Amino acid sequence: MKLLILTFAFMMSFIMPAAPPAPDLPFIIVNKKVHQLALVQDNKIQKVYKAATGKTEELTPEGLFKVTVKAKNPYYRKKNIPGGDPRNPLGSRWIGFNAKGTDGRIYGVHGTNRPGLIGTSVSQGCIRLTNKDVEQLYEKVPLGTQILVVNSTKSFLQIAKQYKAIK
Repeated sequence: MKLLILTFAFMMSFIMPAAPPAPDLPFIIVNKKVHQLALVQDNKIQKVYKAATGKTEELTPEGLFKVTVKAKNPYYRKKNIPGGDPRNPLGSRWIGFNAKGTDGRIYGVHGTNRPGLIGTSVSQGCIRLTNKDVEQLYEKVPLGTQILVVNSTKSFLQIAKQYKAIK
């Protein structure tokens, strides 16, 4: 019986949208299909940013996640490049989220040292914005903010209404 209940709950999690975001927190939607990120707050879409996503559809995970880590001038561990270094591909800010059971240090929204690639499928799984845009977003997004990553033909307004981020 326990297995039946768990199976049902698991299946329903794919059918029903998650709980609506907390009213005082913003809500982020990333649409891989159009290479854009939208910031939703106060019952409206506040800003849409051009974004870069994974080289392949599988690299940038889809689903509903939470922001768990924020960092200014993040250190790039993979190649031992300090924050603030112009060679650092993470740019000036890191907004990490808990995709695939990670702690927010693997997947994130971050800046870039190659702004000409924004708007394309180029990353290893993260969502890139220009440094100017990620700095602006960083200031508006507290820990705990929900981030929804989709690959959809729907508008941001339709997606936000589906997830009850807009009434």
